[in-house]
Amino acid sequence: MTSPKVALIETKKSRVNYKSEFDHEFEFDQYQLCSDPTLKKVLKRDCDIKIDLDAYDWIILVGSDALKFYTKATSVTEYSGKKLDGKFLPVINPAMLAFKPEARDTWENSRDNIIKHIKGEITDVVITSKNAYGIEDTEEANAYIQAAIDCPSEYIALDSETTGLYPRDGHMLGISLSYQRDKGVYINTECFNEDTERLLQQLFDEKVVIFHNAKFDIAFFEYHFNFNFPRFEDTMLLHYLIDENPGGHGLKQLAMKFTPYGDYEKPMYDWIDSYRKEHGVLKNEFTWESIPFEVMKTYAAMDAVCTFLIFEKFVKIKQNKKLKSVYDNILIPGCRFLIDVQDNGVPFDLERLTVSQELMQKQIDEAIAELYKNPVISKFEVIQGKPFNPNSTVQLRSLLFDYIGLQPTGKKTGTGAASTDAEVLEELAEHSEVPKLILAIRQKSKIKNTYLDKIIPQLDRDSRLRTGFNLHSTTSGRLSSSGKLNMQQLPRDNPIVKGCIKAAPGHKIVAMDLTTAEVYVAAILADDKALIEVFRSGGNFHSSIAKRVFGLPCDVEDVATLYKEKRQAAKAVTFGIMYGAGPKKISEQVTKDSGKYFSPQEATEVITEYFNEFHKLKDWITNNQSFIAANGFIYSYFGRKRRLPNVGSTDAGIKSHSIRSGLNFLVQSTASDINLLGAIDMGGFIKAKGMKSRIFALVHDSILAEVPDNEVDLYVETLQKYIQMDRGLSIPGAPVGCDFEIGDDYSMGKFEKVYG
Repeated sequence: MTSPKVALIETKKSRVNYKSEFDHEFEFDQYQLCSDPTLKKVLKRDCDIKIDLDAYDWIILVGSDALKFYTKATSVTEYSGKKLDGKFLPVINPAMLAFKPEARDTWENSRDNIIKHIKGEITDVVITSKNAYGIEDTEEANAYIQAAIDCPSEYIALDSETTGLYPRDGHMLGISLSYQRDKGVYINTECFNEDTERLLQQLFDEKVVIFHNAKFDIAFFEYHFNFNFPRFEDTMLLHYLIDENPGGHGLKQLAMKFTPYGDYEKPMYDWIDSYRKEHGVLKNEFTWESIPFEVMKTYAAMDAVCTFLIFEKFVKIKQNKKLKSVYDNILIPGCRFLIDVQDNGVPFDLERLTVSQELMQKQIDEAIAELYKNPVISKFEVIQGKPFNPNSTVQLRSLLFDYIGLQPTGKKTGTGAASTDAEVLEELAEHSEVPKLILAIRQKSKIKNTYLDKIIPQLDRDSRLRTGFNLHSTTSGRLSSSGKLNMQQLPRDNPIVKGCIKAAPGHKIVAMDLTTAEVYVAAILADDKALIEVFRSGGNFHSSIAKRVFGLPCDVEDVATLYKEKRQAAKAVTFGIMYGAGPKKISEQVTKDSGKYFSPQEATEVITEYFNEFHKLKDWITNNQSFIAANGFIYSYFGRKRRLPNVGSTDAGIKSHSIRSGLNFLVQSTASDINLLGAIDMGGFIKAKGMKSRIFALVHDSILAEVPDNEVDLYVETLQKYIQMDRGLSIPGAPVGCDFEIGDDYSMGKFEKVYG
């Protein structure tokens, strides 16, 4: 038997010894996409490879450049070690392991799979009608559901195929069910009758229902069928316990990694591509209802099959008591709570949004006019021989760096050119008025284009915008927001968007903010009596810290007036130490906050004095940093696990960043969970009491709600009780601080103050 012919393609000639990396298991010919080793970034036009693909049985594609050059796939991490398009075997570049030890498992698993593929030890799994089939007949559907009810398994896997991402924007095409290993069905909702719906509810009552992304599916099942799910599990959230890094929790990715079925959806997506080309349909205009049942059925049924198989593997993570506690007490209740939050929707005032569009356009026009009044611009246009376009990065670079002569900050774009992003313009604005004027245009344009213009067409009939909140998208456990509107990124310095989030007549917007929660958590975890005493003593927190650290001879309430700079220094250290800030960073922060230069030497002295006063906090920080460096992980107070394998990196910067991230995780994650648990409990209270109050967003450390006037007092009193509830992290007599703001809109009156 002849050995298979193998080629390995990398981007450029590298020092990696691939024969050694693959343990000399097979022979291969080595190629490079680009023969020029001096190029920093290889573009498609730079690729001059000459290879006869047909001469090889297997082609190993190293890194994302090779993957994208030969296939339609874009993520090498997703496909690493998997067979693609018959003969391609993508793999991550092993050279990255020196800097990112976290990728070692991916590399080793991928390498082993590639060896097995080439040796013929991995064979393709063929999906047949025995594994997955479709049902369009009512009697057949009811019989299958009854069989699922009667089966001895305590759980079933459930999925849905929909025409939209939000229940009000689409309907359910079909449901996928699996109650036994490697077998599932896809049932067309068109064949549902009353018996079908009754049997489904009986099934959901009697079995534990396994979803992948329960928040999405439950919202559709509740809205369109009024189903309820007394007991459910979520394989996406289980995987989040296994790997808290964002971006790797999709069903397709997990199915490729943990089941034998690989990229089972690819034939369906190939059909979609062909359909779009044939009918001239743009990607964002294509809807799933265009897919025929016969095309959809196999792959939809496999979604349930793979969810079933993945659950069998992932459920074992519950053997870890800490992670089980996070799942049972935070993630699953949090999922249920966020379904309601998303359904409540963000209340926008359409009339105010429309007026705000006009106001912002007027401000943009004024900012542009102000820019063109500047004599620098007119002179530059004469030299260029054409009008200046502030949206052209090429012209902007020429203006700032060539004509005005400003020094580039050193920040680069992906192509290696000098950056002109907002951060750069802000820094350059200290040396010239032009970057400041351009920055003003950009900021105002972003508010109008990113927020005001996009919000209006996405409002539902009740003038509420329903967007997404996610439990699984940050390593700290903080919520993220995505979808129609990212609520975590609302403009802070301009009240115009917040002012459009407006309560209905007879209601108020109630915003609750945690105050100094991360320092509060650190004080308790470190058992630093001196820092705990600061919380007990009351008064302005940062003034109290400054008075204590520097021994200031005045009352706490006078510190902000008499010793502003020292208060700013104490504040910068208080927040900075949790992020590993050193003297340089503290120096920059105090200089920025106080408007007066504060040297690194002064910052060093402040840090020393700070830790002399709060020495137990210093010990706690040092001990945890040592633990993280030695073990590569840390657990939060509530049991979340942060894995930090990059503490083993040979790059000192990457290693120290990982240690800082772990320390920050201890306080940020715990403070975030205090907020989330309080919100979950409040959501339960609102339901139990039949209140009309509606929590519609969690933004950073804030909980936002629209509350009827006659419920405001009860809402505030109860939410404060739940936020300050002793969950094992509380200072007797000094609960964690929470500030309430109550107003007609989320800007709390600032909109009317600025815009009338």
